[in-house]
Amino acid sequence: MPSPAAVRGEEARRRLLTAAAELIAERGWSAVSTRILADRAGVSPSVVHYHFPSVQAVLIEAAITAMQGVLDATSEVFAAATSPADGVDALLASIDEYSGTDPLSVMFTEACLAATRDDELRARIAALVTGFRARIADWLALHQVPDPAATAAVLAAAIDGLLLHRGLGPVDAGTAAVLRRLVLS
Repeated sequence: MPSPAAVRGEEARRRLLTAAAELIAERGWSAVSTRILADRAGVSPSVVHYHFPSVQAVLIEAAITAMQGVLDATSEVFAAATSPADGVDALLASIDEYSGTDPLSVMFTEACLAATRDDELRARIAALVTGFRARIADWLALHQVPDPAATAAVLAAAIDGLLLHRGLGPVDAGTAAVLRRLVLS
């Protein structure tokens, strides 16, 4: 059984990650300071650096954890789909809750922008994307879709692009049909 100090430490770490995710979306990646993060998490600034080597490390961990959670949920999407067309429809339905301007979408956008300036963040996001594409490619291969790896790369990029475009305005309802054609051709 963990000691009370270990439990308090884990709780402080969790609060820091939650606060970091919220602040990335609210203020932007570069506007999160140690003091702002500590205030939001309800801890002293020294606690931030006790648990993480830098504010950047907290932000990276918060973003990667959130991204991993969303990508993990897609495994269920594909497990339930019985055909490539159903897989596309289920994948599109799984992103319906994201408007492009909701906090999670904004955090993802901020993280991708920050990744252009941070090698570690870029590598960690790239690893998530590579894993996501591989899961899609494996599923497409099971359903005998031609060139599953390339199709998965285009499908994943299309989903990312649709999420970005949603933040700018409505996305054409015909996109589902176009993506179905992609996996069926």
